[in-house]
Amino acid sequence: MSLPVRPETDRRIDDLLARFPQKGSALLPALYLVQEEKGWVSEASMEYVAGKIGLSPAFVSGVVSFYTMFHRQPVGRHHVQICRTLPCALRGADALMAHAAKRLGVKDGQTRADGACSLASVECLGACDRAPFVQINDRDFGPVDPSGLDEILKRLE
Repeated sequence: MSLPVRPETDRRIDDLLARFPQKGSALLPALYLVQEEKGWVSEASMEYVAGKIGLSPAFVSGVVSFYTMFHRQPVGRHHVQICRTLPCALRGADALMAHAAKRLGVKDGQTRADGACSLASVECLGACDRAPFVQINDRDFGPVDPSGLDEILKRLE
């Protein structure tokens, strides 16, 4: 059976496991390495990581589904996440999400056919003081209004 990751990623995960006295502590960084290579974390990748670390695939799946930074399906080159938690909702996240969907031409949870952008509403990005908050790939923006989002997206195009 072939590895669901490149040998280099497999070696990097082995290096991680050697650094942690408890293998389970390497779970999040191992999942980051898989996602760094693939752009998302597939079921096969979750099973692979579970086997490497000695956890059940169900546990790893639960971790991946809990954290919004892990993608369970391929996402666009620009993965736009808009926080919908109460502080962001009170400061216009719903209107911002509707604007983003119209601007990008996708609904919540979808990726454009050209693979350029995906859009997701997510629970708490941990930046209530900058509500409404947007994260695009690993970059943070906030507070963002519809015109501000247009400026950000224009720079990405």
